This record gives sequence, structure tokens and C-alpha cells, in this order.
Amino acid sequence: MRSPKSFVVAVRRPEGGVAVREQAWETLWPKLGFLRWPVFRGAVVLAESLHNGYSALKFSAEHGMPEDGAAPRRPSPVQLLSFLLGALVAGADADPVTPSPDPAPKKDSSSDMLGVATVVMMLFFIGLPHLLTWALGRAVGPGLDTTTPWFHLVDGGFRIVVLVGYLAILSRTEDAKRLFAYHGAEHKVIWTYESQKALTVENARPFTTRHPRCGTSFLFIVVGVAVALHVALLPLLPRLHENELVNQLLLVLIKLPMAFPIAGIAYELQRLSARPSCPAIVTWAMKPGIWLQGITTRPPDDAQLEVALLSLGRALAREEGRPGATDGVKLYPDFAAAQAA
Repeated sequence: MRSPKSFVVAVRRPEGGVAVREQAWETLWPKLGFLRWPVFRGAVVLAESLHNGYSALKFSAEHGMPEDGAAPRRPSPVQLLSFLLGALVAGADADPVTPSPDPAPKKDSSSDMLGVATVVMMLFFIGLPHLLTWALGRAVGPGLDTTTPWFHLVDGGFRIVVLVGYLAILSRTEDAKRLFAYHGAEHKVIWTYESQKALTVENARPFTTRHPRCGTSFLFIVVGVAVALHVALLPLLPRLHENELVNQLLLVLIKLPMAFPIAGIAYELQRLSARPSCPAIVTWAMKPGIWLQGITTRPPDDAQLEVALLSLGRALAREEGRPGATDGVKLYPDFAAAQAA
């Protein structure tokens, strides 16, 4: 759980104990106030979410996996993409208090892996749908050229198919099922806090596993904003190269940096959709993202709710100036001991 001043990760260990990592939230470029302006802050939150989600899953893998003595294996490209996508859908959830600037992550051996995985993910979800649309256009004729809005509408359709299809396949793996159950626990606990109820398992159980500020919804909104901007802007571009394949690859390269302002606009729309005063048309436009959470969240058990409650409780305690522990990792024999600390 993230709050403006802290970042707390709690993990259930194989023997039943709990590992808790608490750390102060450090801001990046605190004097650059424009990074917190509307639209700008969305791109920052996207980078922040990737870093947070990746960091939390890495810590979870270190403390939540059985220790069999085997040396860690280098992940395959598919595992790398799945790991980062899981980090994004579970780590992009807006915090229950207030969004904060991007942290200044410490450089370690995993930073390069995160960078590579980010590039792979962007190429997969931006480049692949574009090339599929281009291939379809070559089959159906000039009516589906990049200079027409239809090309970018079809591209958006392929992007949705790739995103939903990959999430559906990922959700069938045992690791993802467990991750998505914790994702559901996170949402139930945040709903409990936002409903001003005591942070207990009994109070958290009845709440839905779906939340309007979820990272999964954010991904779907990004696709919608991308389609709108691509339809409006990209048909205006002249041909970039005589070779057709090179021309398409150059268009993909243009789309990659466009992802940052697109994320900024999507973030503002998501914030708006979570407000009681949100216009009905925006609320309805956000529905598909809520439905998509049917894939990326699962009903948690009580043990998973306990971990989510502990993480949120520690983050809130730090906001109130009463941290449960100093910065760093603490191991507890069970949930009761961790809660009493």
C-alpha cells in the first residue's frame, strides 16, 4: 500500500509468518512542481505504478516462495512480460489518500530488468496491434490505410483483443490466480477504509473486489484515449518512408512516446470517474474497465485480507506519525504479532 509519505509491502511467508517492509516515500525532483499538474502527473503516476508494482512483486517473490535452495533462474521474455503486466494491474491502483510524486528508486541490479520489461510491454501492446492492422489492411486494400481513421479504430480493436486475451491467459496460471486474489483483497480493504469502517477482516469481507481507481481500469482507459488521439492526429501525418514496412515501424516509434500524454489524460479521466459528481457519460465510458477487473481480481481468503489490512494499517499509521516500525524489513511469526507491533 502506498500513501503520500510511505510505501508498505506485507507478504505471507510459507511457514505462516508475515514479512513487512516499510519505507519512507522519497520524491523525485521535488522542485519541479509542474510534474504534479493535471495531465503531467498521469505519466508520473504510470512510471510510479510500474516501479511500485515491480518492487512489491520482487519482494513478494523473495519472501513468499518456498525456499528449496535452487538458484534463481533468468526469466523468459514471456515471464518478464507477465511479471510486469501483473505489476501494473496490481500496482497502478490509486492510493487511498492522495496521489504523490514519483519516488526516487535506488539503482540496483533489477533496474535494468524493469527497463527492458517496460520496453517489451510497450512494443507488445502498441507495436503488435499496429502491425496486425497493417497486415489486415494489405489483405483488404487501400481502404484500411494509416491515413484513414478506420485504420486506427481497427488498431484500437486489436489492442483491446491483445490486452484482454493476454490477461485471460495469464489469469489461468496458478501464480496469477494468487496475485489476483491479493489484488481483490487490496480493493476490499481500500473500500473498507473509504467507507470509514474499522479495518477488520469481518468488515472487509462483504465489499466488492472491483474499484474505480484500479490499475486494470486505467489500462482500459488508456486504450480508449489512445484510439481517440490516434484517430484525430495520425491520419494527418505524411508518409514517413518509401518502404512500406519501414513506414509502419516509424509510426510505431511515434506511438511509443505518445503513450505518456495518453496516460496523463487517462489518469485525469479515471480520477473524474471516481467522484460522486462525475457526469453519467464518463461513468458509462468507464464501465468496460470495471468489467475487466472480473479477470484481474479474485475473491480473497481471510489470510489474504489480513495481509492487505496489515499493509494499509501500517501505511496509515505512518501518515499519522505513529509508524509501527523503523524503515526496513521486519519478520513476524503470525498476523496477530505483526498487528500488535
